[in-house]
Amino acid sequence: MVTELMERARNQHHVRIRAVGVGAAGPVARNLETVSPVNIPAWRGFPLRARLQDTTRLRVYGDLDAKALALAEGWLGAAQGHQNFCALTVSTGVGGGVVLNGELLDGASGNAGHIGHVIVEPGGRRCGCGAQGCLEAEASGLAIESITGRPPTEPTYEIMQRTGHLVGVAAASVCNALDLSLVVVGGSVALGFAATFFHSAQVALDDHAKMPYSRGARITPSRLADSGPLIGAGAVGWRGLRRSRRSVGGEIQRPTAPTPSVSDA
Repeated sequence: MVTELMERARNQHHVRIRAVGVGAAGPVARNLETVSPVNIPAWRGFPLRARLQDTTRLRVYGDLDAKALALAEGWLGAAQGHQNFCALTVSTGVGGGVVLNGELLDGASGNAGHIGHVIVEPGGRRCGCGAQGCLEAEASGLAIESITGRPPTEPTYEIMQRTGHLVGVAAASVCNALDLSLVVVGGSVALGFAATFFHSAQVALDDHAKMPYSRGARITPSRLADSGPLIGAGAVGWRGLRRSRRSVGGEIQRPTAPTPSVSDA
């Protein structure tokens, strides 16, 4: 697949590929040295970055998919102009990325923002991480299918409401803890459940974000929709390429191409 896309870029679009950007489900090691996504059991400690470098012979930069979405939304999406916000993906799993003071948070191992493991139902369903009641165990696509016996593409009204409510509860905890007023949500489950999900999430956020600085926080759909993850992967690659140039030769002149507006990109 990668080889086919590279050939298409060269032969049809007549562009030179400078680097590869990747967004992957977690948990991950920094820069995707290894990935262990819960929804791909065959990948445990999989050396994704090395495999892609061997295939492409290019520099490869990677990050969590939800962190990549945060870059994309801050660059071209619903968080444009915001220096402090959170991005969530509610899909097969639940991930998150947090931007504070214009910087995407990484954490010690690159897994900062993993909001899918905020506890929203104490003593609830067992999560793949081993805890009980994580947002991912209660509101992800896999969880919905396990709870209802139906795919998340066939939800009941109650499931759409419940999923939105739980995401809103988790979002309120993040807004209260990190002084945020904006949460951008993407992913097939959230966007598929549409207005019912987002209304329920906003009500829960209003009910639980009561601090003076978090009161009035809002939750909004990703403006980039299905393109968000790919734009985010591109932003990760662009950011990595610029940072590598700086580390080798010091500050470089700003390129003329558009660049993400957060995280030193």
